[in-house]
Amino acid sequence: MEYSEKMFDFRDGINCEIKKDVPMKMYSSFKTGGNASLMLSPKDEKSLFEAVKKCKENNIRPFILGNGSNILVSDGGIDNVVIHIGKGFDEISLIDDTTIRCYAGCSLMRLCRFALENSLSGLEFAYGIPGSVGGAIYMNAGAYGGEMKDVVVSCDYITFDGDKGTYTKDEMQLSYRNSIFNNSDKIIVSVILKLEKGSKTEIENKMNELMGKRKSKQPLEYPSAGSTFKRPEGHFAGQLIEECGLRGKTIGGAQVSEKHCGFIINKNNASSDDIKDLIEFVRDEVLEQKGVYLETEVKFI
Repeated sequence: MEYSEKMFDFRDGINCEIKKDVPMKMYSSFKTGGNASLMLSPKDEKSLFEAVKKCKENNIRPFILGNGSNILVSDGGIDNVVIHIGKGFDEISLIDDTTIRCYAGCSLMRLCRFALENSLSGLEFAYGIPGSVGGAIYMNAGAYGGEMKDVVVSCDYITFDGDKGTYTKDEMQLSYRNSIFNNSDKIIVSVILKLEKGSKTEIENKMNELMGKRKSKQPLEYPSAGSTFKRPEGHFAGQLIEECGLRGKTIGGAQVSEKHCGFIINKNNASSDDIKDLIEFVRDEVLEQKGVYLETEVKFI
C-alpha cells in the first residue's frame, strides 16, 4: 500500500521495530486473522511519540494493539498501520509501599505476580485474566467481584495528535467493560495503581483459588477471547445460550464451548469468519428465544 511504503521509508527516523505483512493470528488470542499491512513496535515512550507523529504527518489513524486477547481480526487482515504496545512497555515499579506504576504493555499476569511478590492485595481478581494492563484499563477488565476501577488511581496517555495528558480515575469514566478510551484517539501509556498491604500467603492462596476456578470452568485449552458476550442486565450470557440449546454448536472450526457456553472457541482451525458467523448465530437465537440482545465483549477488527 502507498502509505505503508511511505511509513517503511521512515524506518531510520523512528526507534521502532517495523514489519510488513504481519500475520495477525500471531497477535490474537483467537489465533485467527489475516495480515496487518504494517506493524510498528515502539521500544519506549519516546519512540511511541515518534511513531504517532509520523502517522499524523501521513494522515494515518493507526490501530493500537495490546495483547490481542479481546479482538477478532478479519480474515482479510488490517489494511492499516498497527502500533503494537508490547515489550517496550512492560516496566513495573513501586512508587511507595502500596502504589505501583505500570506501563500499558505489561501483562496482567506479570502485574499480579509483582503485587504478590510485594505482599500487595487488591489484584487477586485479575490473576488469570489474559491481556495487557492497557487493555484491562481500556475495557475495565474484571472478574469474581473485582474490576480495574477498584485499584486504578490515574493513567497517562498520548493522543493521535501527539498531545500528552493524565486522567484521574473519575475522568476515565470506568464502567462495565467500558472507559473513556473506548473508540477514542487516546493511547494508554502507563497506569498508577493503589493496593493494600496484605499477607503474602493469603494473597497467593486467593490467586490459586481463583485460577483453579478458571481452569475447572473455562475452556482455557482452546484459543478464545475469554467471555464472548457482556453480561446482559438481569441475566448471565452463558446460561441464556445453554437454555437455547446451543452448547457445543459448531460453525466451521468455531464452537460454543461445551465446558462454558459463554465462550466461543477456536476448536479446529477456525477462520475469523467461522467465529463471527457463530457469534451472530448465537446472538440471533438468544434474541429470538429469550428476547435478550447479547452485546459482544469481543471487538471486531
